[in-house]
Amino acid sequence: MNAALQPGGTFKMRRGRARIAKSFATRAPVEYSSIMQGASKLAGCEALARHSAFSLLELLIVVALIAVLTTMYWGSGSGTRQKKLQAECQNNLQRLCTSMEIFANDHESRFPDAPGAKTSQEPLDLLVPRYTSDTSIFICPGSGDSALPAGEPIRKRKISYAYYMGWRLTDAQEPLITDGQVDALPKVAGQQVFSSTGKPPGNNHGKNGGNVLFGDGHVARTPPNAAFALGLPKGVVLLNP
Repeated sequence: MNAALQPGGTFKMRRGRARIAKSFATRAPVEYSSIMQGASKLAGCEALARHSAFSLLELLIVVALIAVLTTMYWGSGSGTRQKKLQAECQNNLQRLCTSMEIFANDHESRFPDAPGAKTSQEPLDLLVPRYTSDTSIFICPGSGDSALPAGEPIRKRKISYAYYMGWRLTDAQEPLITDGQVDALPKVAGQQVFSSTGKPPGNNHGKNGGNVLFGDGHVARTPPNAAFALGLPKGVVLLNP
């Protein structure tokens, strides 16, 4: 009986071995393929990481270049920026002059006057809002002074400009408004009128001088030491902001 079963048992054993061999033969390529795909993905990730690192380096270089160019253009010593701010300041002064001329025509040729005033904003407050509601013209773009609420009184606020109170519309060749000065005294040509260090007072434009508006509406620039006399005849008071 054992001999009869042996052939059958041997046949079954051989058939089982064949199935196992066949199974390994069919699975091996799948497993190999999976391994190769995983390796390919890993290589792709490494390449992407290398590419990302290179892109980050490029980005840092671009940011550094932008920072350098910005500093060159907007730095406190930039001639281009200073000219731009000075031109904007001159525009403010000329617009102020227009408002003051209209005021003078309504007040017997007298510019704004506030007896006993201690600061320039006190008399110039008479311009707001009837003669100008644009209070931005009282702030020099180079000064760093805070913006003023549009159309609201400026009497108790801080502006950027000094005012020669007491002139009339007929005093066309006299200084009327300037950038804030180092003091409220008269100046002869060559005397300091604006900051020479970039520190206050008188530093609307750092150490680059300032603007002077005359009664006829023209604006002249002067370095820290006055290029022309800025006198104070009787009846005229210089008020700093």
